Amino acid sequence: MLQAAWRAWEHAYVPYSGFRVGAALRTQDGTIVAGCNVENASYSVTQCAERTALCAAVSRGLRPGGLEALVVVTEGGDLTPPCGACRQALAEFADSLPVLLANRSTRALFELRDLLPRAFTGRNLGLAEAGALPENGLNP
Repeated sequence: MLQAAWRAWEHAYVPYSGFRVGAALRTQDGTIVAGCNVENASYSVTQCAERTALCAAVSRGLRPGGLEALVVVTEGGDLTPPCGACRQALAEFADSLPVLLANRSTRALFELRDLLPRAFTGRNLGLAEAGALPENGLNP
């Protein structure tokens, strides 16, 4: 997964910040899907590496409950966790997800639920009570 994330990092399109990010997700069937950040002159439409990987995984059939792990790599001096929007997007697909943050010299492992406690999910919309969520409690 680290290799896949670093390969994606090489392809990041970052003409404005110069800050490359690579990410790799592993799904329950063992598939590794990578993504990189893609900046835009209209900053609000910039796509983070984590969501790029997530969208690629969904386009391959990923559904809630199908994620096993995430790796995020940068060359920053400090480890770089997913932004809040990425954390929220990932929470839609995994209540619990190991998240490995890495740069060229350091690594640290976190849990998504610790990075985004009390995430807003389909349960907050009353879907769990209506029986609309799968038995694992994740969003449909």
